[in-house]
Amino acid sequence: MRSVFREKIMDNEFVDISTSLRLQLGYGIGHVLNDVCASLWFTYFLVFFHLVLEFSASQAGKLMLIGQIVDALSTPFVGYCSDRTDNIVSLRYGRRKLWHLFGTACVLGSFPFIFSECIGCALSHKWAQMFYFAAFIMIFQIGWAAVQISHLSLIPELADNDHTRTHLTAVRYGFTVFSNLFVYIITWVVLHVTGECDKQQVGPGDAWKFRHIVYIVMGVGLVASIVFHLSVREKNSYQCQEQLMEHGNQTHCSFFRRPIMYQVAGIYMSTRLVANVAQVLIPLYLHLTLGLAARALAVVPLAMYLGSLAAAGVQRLAPRAITRKMHYAFGTACAMTGFVWIHLEFDDNYKTYYIYVVAVLIDVAENVSEDSATAPLE
Repeated sequence: MRSVFREKIMDNEFVDISTSLRLQLGYGIGHVLNDVCASLWFTYFLVFFHLVLEFSASQAGKLMLIGQIVDALSTPFVGYCSDRTDNIVSLRYGRRKLWHLFGTACVLGSFPFIFSECIGCALSHKWAQMFYFAAFIMIFQIGWAAVQISHLSLIPELADNDHTRTHLTAVRYGFTVFSNLFVYIITWVVLHVTGECDKQQVGPGDAWKFRHIVYIVMGVGLVASIVFHLSVREKNSYQCQEQLMEHGNQTHCSFFRRPIMYQVAGIYMSTRLVANVAQVLIPLYLHLTLGLAARALAVVPLAMYLGSLAAAGVQRLAPRAITRKMHYAFGTACAMTGFVWIHLEFDDNYKTYYIYVVAVLIDVAENVSEDSATAPLE
């Protein structure tokens, strides 16, 4: 007879550890599709459109801007609607999972077309092709927002205590780490196996390589999403939900009056801006400014991410005497060092060795500063 292990948690309640682990893994894997798509979007979107499809820098930037605007508009819309979805399907399946399913379908049905040549219009004018790609980008961003918001809002639905919620959040972050590493490793493998990535740069002839990369990582994301929907069961306590919403509305009103919220939001937004700009533009910097081969487009972002993980581990071990402000100042100093170094150096040693140090400095700064900015100022 299988032994059942139990763990004591808050308020003298007990939960089956095996069930808890299944819940945590099943939940955490539900955001893998979003994570791999986000990694491809921010790291390789401009590379693909500017260097492979040969859109102008302005046209590629406008397409990315369209995506970010749609994401910004759809995120609060999805959050508002997912709280109020109440129909026969949501009653049986779960309102959060229903929105997650909708978002997954949108992502799967649109993202492969973004990283492919224009079907039936490859010879058309670039401005005409922009309408084609913009349509799929908007569908993708709406779906991405639906998956992200529904997945995050499942945490209080699945867990009644802070102990389990913390574990769910940690597992979710762990799968995000796996997803980003997986994308960069697959990119390096595909570029390495299918050509002389140590000598040649990325160009129009590499469109099929990016298409294969997308198919591989999205296949893994699809399997992860299926596992999530089969293994996670959402609670349907709508009456309790309505009571919590009424109480939450009062809490939110009081929260929005606190100046600290706007201070933290401004600092966090600035930090994310630096991180996103670096992630988006560094691949183009490697190719256009430094003239590095295709291999660098996978290896340098991988080094950046590994440096970020190392920084996260060191930060967790730092003494309590080091405040969040000190962490943030350290991250800012690392970022400024990296950017100044980029501005000053272009010799062969820099291109061969020091570019990895610069990449690590920038991503260390992003991780340390973002983690410090998410907590209230001390």
